[in-house]
Amino acid sequence: MTSPPEPSEVPAPEASPSGGTSHAARPARIARKTVSAVLIFLACVLVPVSVLTVWVHDIVLDTDRYVETVEPLASDPAIEDAAHNRIVQAVDVRVDGKRATADIAAWLQSQGLPPRAAQAVKGLAPQLDAAVTGAADKVATRFVESDRFEKVWITANRNAHSAVVHALTGKGRGAVGVDDGTVTLDVGAAVEEVKKDLVDAGVTPAEHIPDVDKQMVLVQSDKLKSVQSAGHALDVAGTWLPALTVVIGAAGVFLAYRRRRALAKTALGAAVACLVVAIVLVVARRYYLDHLPPQVQSEAAAAAIFDHLLHFLRVTLRTVIVLGVIIALGAYFVGPGRGANAVRSTSERTADSAARWADTHNIRTGRVGTWTAEHRRWVTIGALLVLALVFALWNHPTVLTVLLLVLILLAALALIALIAATGRRTLATGHEKTPGHGE
Repeated sequence: MTSPPEPSEVPAPEASPSGGTSHAARPARIARKTVSAVLIFLACVLVPVSVLTVWVHDIVLDTDRYVETVEPLASDPAIEDAAHNRIVQAVDVRVDGKRATADIAAWLQSQGLPPRAAQAVKGLAPQLDAAVTGAADKVATRFVESDRFEKVWITANRNAHSAVVHALTGKGRGAVGVDDGTVTLDVGAAVEEVKKDLVDAGVTPAEHIPDVDKQMVLVQSDKLKSVQSAGHALDVAGTWLPALTVVIGAAGVFLAYRRRRALAKTALGAAVACLVVAIVLVVARRYYLDHLPPQVQSEAAAAAIFDHLLHFLRVTLRTVIVLGVIIALGAYFVGPGRGANAVRSTSERTADSAARWADTHNIRTGRVGTWTAEHRRWVTIGALLVLALVFALWNHPTVLTVLLLVLILLAALALIALIAATGRRTLATGHEKTPGHGE
């Protein structure tokens, strides 16, 4: 059973041979198609740009969200190793082993130690240096694996948020420095903690550690200036761009003569655009890691930072891709296609069978069923609008969010179909009593 095409699917009548108005209508029709196509194309292009603006506002420019994003990095093995190495380099506890062992040997020899034994004591200089270095290494390791490092990391990143904004807009400073394409994190607080632990452990030379460079390089790229310009442009766009994109896409679909097809094409176009951006991110990640400059101490740490900062962006892109595919499938299944008709016919027969079974068991929905049968179209539209509103108000939806709402929608449509079928059954069998006709 094939359903008739929707009004929006019926093409406008062609010009009649004798009608003068057909020639006037043709340019208007062409103009309408052109405007619709341009708006739909523009909306598809703006969808991934809108995702970028959301990422900039919700991650880069929001301190709490930013700290929440980078907080897990404190326990990431790659970050711990990179921080450990940089702290050890900054602490750099050095003892003059030769001089210390020579002094000890001279004192022991003055106390009667044989010269050969004193010479053996002098030979312990390398072991003494290694022992002090090992002590520093152990203290640094315990520190980066402790909760204290996580607290230092979180505090440093929270205080550095204004400098992260500087990384994209050129404004603000903080513990994260941005200079000539290099993004660094000041690990001075961590170094001071390790120095204190070394002194407490008896390594007294740590008291005299001089002030040295305590910067941990996070990112280094000669393209950072370009990134700053792009970040500033995205910041200027603000939160209005996603809404504007939806309005542009809706206008394009509304102006189309075949709106269902236009909706499907818009959804698929947006999904493809986001897929392209997702692929570009993968390529950019690989290119960056393959061309790390010497200033970046750890490739694994650089990869971890890259992945965490872009995690929200990747999730959002995947969400839009899945949402676009689902909308396109929905537009297809409400159309006149053979497969869509088969699915709808099967679901209707299933609902009718369930209604007959319910009727034979004296399970009826009464006026609710008959009202739903008479207003099924509007009830369905209402369910769609409610779920669309829930999705629009959902804070940072994911693919799981989309799938959950789709399952809820399918369950709601099945329930509406079943109630409507029982209503039709009630009307057909005359179970519903008309006013004034009691039992």
